[in-house]
Amino acid sequence: MNLNDLLQGQKIDPKNVLVLRHRPHERKLREVLPNLAAEKPKVFNAYQSTQGPKLERAMEALVGSGFVASFIGHEPGKAIFVGLYSIEGAKPLTYDEYWDIPEYKEMKKFAMQGWCRETDNRQRQFWFDLQCTDFYSSWRGKLIIGWPPPERSWWRRAHRNEIPIQAVLEDSALTDVMPKWEEINFTWHRLGILPKKWQEELSRWRGIYFIFDENSGKGYVGSAYGEDNLFGRWLNYFKSGDGDNKKLKGLSPEKFRFSILQILPHDMEPEKVQHIEKTWKDRLHTREFGLNAN
Repeated sequence: MNLNDLLQGQKIDPKNVLVLRHRPHERKLREVLPNLAAEKPKVFNAYQSTQGPKLERAMEALVGSGFVASFIGHEPGKAIFVGLYSIEGAKPLTYDEYWDIPEYKEMKKFAMQGWCRETDNRQRQFWFDLQCTDFYSSWRGKLIIGWPPPERSWWRRAHRNEIPIQAVLEDSALTDVMPKWEEINFTWHRLGILPKKWQEELSRWRGIYFIFDENSGKGYVGSAYGEDNLFGRWLNYFKSGDGDNKKLKGLSPEKFRFSILQILPHDMEPEKVQHIEKTWKDRLHTREFGLNAN
């Protein structure tokens, strides 16, 4: 069975379908794109709503009648199904209008290059109105296809290619398995797109955490024992930037990295958590040489 079989089974002509295998060249964006597809579909859809000149022409020719079958590069020669999007319309964007779109500003935080005038001197780009259909929606993140060589050819016309169905997974592959707590090393931006399962797990954990500031090379030790435990405390940093900590104010949160020093029982009394936090400050000398004010 191949992708065209699925399309024809739903009375969709493969001649009207462009197949995209997204795999950004920017490493940070490539790492988080599956999370964006799972947790922030509007941001993911913005990523594919503007394209380079050749694909733009192909999509423009299908406005009102065609589709984009969207996948994310999974492993070499494989891809994960995100959705089938109808190409409802298109409107021109100037360079300034492009960078005024909130979703592009958000992706720029993950090093997305986007429209760069040094490499793309077009006076306008088309923004395509892509609407996700219910085509095999239950297989979103679960359907794995094979991607015929060459790997660099990241978009294809469906009717000209044999794209095999390799597997339908039990669980979505868009959400990675959560790292072990001692391996967690999140950037500040990553805190805003943590998968719901990860949020739930962090919400169960009380603990001692460490914030490393890449700019200064200094660290901050903190403790989490309030509402939603570690996740609740880290979410506060994501929203405020400094967590209302004196020595973190004025620093760039974009350079913060979050890790866990010690996991504690979910029902440990706050006084005991605070005592353990103090021992970590003493051992890591974060008062004298770091970012702890007390």
